[in-house]
Amino acid sequence: MKEFRPAKKRVEVSVGESVRILREFQELSQSQLSGLTGIPQSTISAIENGRVNLGVERAKVLARALKCHPAVLVFPGWEIPLEHAA
Repeated sequence: MKEFRPAKKRVEVSVGESVRILREFQELSQSQLSGLTGIPQSTISAIENGRVNLGVERAKVLARALKCHPAVLVFPGWEIPLEHAA
């Protein structure tokens, strides 16, 4: 296999931004996501704007609706060493 150059991190993404990015990527409004999760739209807005902590239970519910692993939402900037990657 050829050697490769790892990508450089360009921006930091907050927990709220990761929720918003995934929601928008799936073309969901906050109201639609609220309907899928049972989390009030105002709470989703507060999470996306950093006024409310996501929390583990909300992360699980949102991850299920957004079709991702909860860790993607909870630890958006987390990196693992290359030797541990699959």
